[in-house]
Amino acid sequence: MQLKLERIYTKPVDTDGYRLLVDRLWPRGISKVNAQLDDWVKEIGPSTELRKWFNHDPEKYPEFVKKYRAELDANPITPDFIRQVAEQLAKQPVILLFGAKDEAHNQAVVLQEYLLASGKLPATTTKN
Repeated sequence: MQLKLERIYTKPVDTDGYRLLVDRLWPRGISKVNAQLDDWVKEIGPSTELRKWFNHDPEKYPEFVKKYRAELDANPITPDFIRQVAEQLAKQPVILLFGAKDEAHNQAVVLQEYLLASGKLPATTTKN
C-alpha cells in the first residue's frame, strides 16, 4: 500500500484511501463535508510554539525537521498514531492531508518520512 501526501485545498486527487488530516489547526475555508476526511489527528501536528517559530520559512526547515521529530519521539500519541496508520495501510492507501502552501517543506512531509522510518508499517508501504 501507499502512504501519500495531499494538500487539503486541492480537489481530492484520490478519495480511494484513508484520508487523515495531520494539521493541528483546521484548514481555513474548508468545510468538513468537502474535506472528505476519515479522521483528524490534530495532536500529531507540531506544537503551537514550533509551528509559529517555523512559520513555513524554507530556511528554517532543516531545524524544523529536527525539532518536529523530537516532538514526535516525545509525543505520547505517536505509537498509537503509527499503529493506526499501519492498520489502515494493511487495507488501503493512507493519504496524509495538510494545509501548507509549500508542498515540499511542511510537517506532513516530515511525518511521512518519520512513519516510513519507524519500521512499523507494512513492508509493502511506499511513499508517493
